[in-house]
Amino acid sequence: MRNFAYLLAGIVFGLVLIKGEIISWFRIQEMFRFQSFHMYGIIGTAIVVGMVTTWFMKKTDAKSIDGEDINLQPKEYSKGLIFGGLMFGFGWALTGACPGPIYTQIGAGYLPVLITLISAIAGTWLYGAMRQRLPH
Repeated sequence: MRNFAYLLAGIVFGLVLIKGEIISWFRIQEMFRFQSFHMYGIIGTAIVVGMVTTWFMKKTDAKSIDGEDINLQPKEYSKGLIFGGLMFGFGWALTGACPGPIYTQIGAGYLPVLITLISAIAGTWLYGAMRQRLPH
């Protein structure tokens, strides 16, 4: 039954992405060309919601759905974050897709995005294989 709830949440989330035009290649290009506030507004809202939710979880000692403690650990800074962020941004600008909406784009019938999905999986695998050899 829990898996059905996750499936339902995923479908609702996908519909929100479609109706909010978040999966639109045109909207993403507008953002990278600084021609529209649409995507910046959505991203900004997501950041604020994430900050408020994280603050709330810390203040209330929130538990996971299974009753386990949620431990939020600080992340260490490294130069790799800059290079990784740039690669992510360039890929997003070129393909019009970031990891979350890829599945929604495929579900909406944008089948060329399968190439983006395969490339993202290959890049993730390559990073995992080379991580120990990369500069920190």
